[in-house]
Amino acid sequence: MSTTALMGQIPEGPPQPRARMTGVVYLVYFLTAIGAQLMLGHKLVALGNATNELGVGLYLLLTLLFYNLFKPVNRSLSLLAALFGIAGCVVMGLGFFYPAAPSINPLWFFGPYCLLIGYLIFRSTFLPHILGVLMAFAGAGWLAFLSPVVVQHLAVYIEGLGILAEASLMLWLIVMGVNIQRWSEQATAARRGQ
Repeated sequence: MSTTALMGQIPEGPPQPRARMTGVVYLVYFLTAIGAQLMLGHKLVALGNATNELGVGLYLLLTLLFYNLFKPVNRSLSLLAALFGIAGCVVMGLGFFYPAAPSINPLWFFGPYCLLIGYLIFRSTFLPHILGVLMAFAGAGWLAFLSPVVVQHLAVYIEGLGILAEASLMLWLIVMGVNIQRWSEQATAARRGQ
C-alpha cells in the first residue's frame, strides 16, 4: 500500500474533533514513552521494548493525523513532514529488532519532521505561531543533538526544549483544538488552489 493511500485512510471530517484526537494520541504516546523508559530503567527489557514498539505505532498514527491537519497549509510540505516522521518511526522500530545493525539515528528524521511541523504551524492561521516557533527550535535541537560535542554540553537543555515544544502543542490541541473558522478558510483556499 502506498504512503498516499495509507494517509488517505485517515478521515477528513470536522477539524475540531480530529485536532483534539491528535492531542490525545500525542498524550498517550508521551505516557507510553515514559512508561517504556521506566520499565527499561527497572531492567524489564522485554516489556520496555514492547512498550516502545507501541509508542512507535502511536507516533506513526500521530504523524498521519498531523498530515491531515496541516494539508490545508501546504499539502506538499505536510506530505514531506509525514514521510520524515514515518522514516523516523521505521528506523526506531527496526532498532528494537536489530540493535547490532549499523545505527541510523532516528533524529536524522525527527529533526526535519519537527522543523517542518513548526513551519506548517507558523504558516497556519488556525494555531498560535509560538507553537510553530517552539517546534522549529525543537527540530533544530534534535538535529544539533546528533553532534557529540552538543550532546556532551547541551543534552539536558535540548531535551527540555523538545519536551516543552511537543508538550505545548499536545496540550494546546487537547484543550483548545484549532480555530475551526480559520482552518476551514485555509482548507477552502487550498482546494481552490488545486
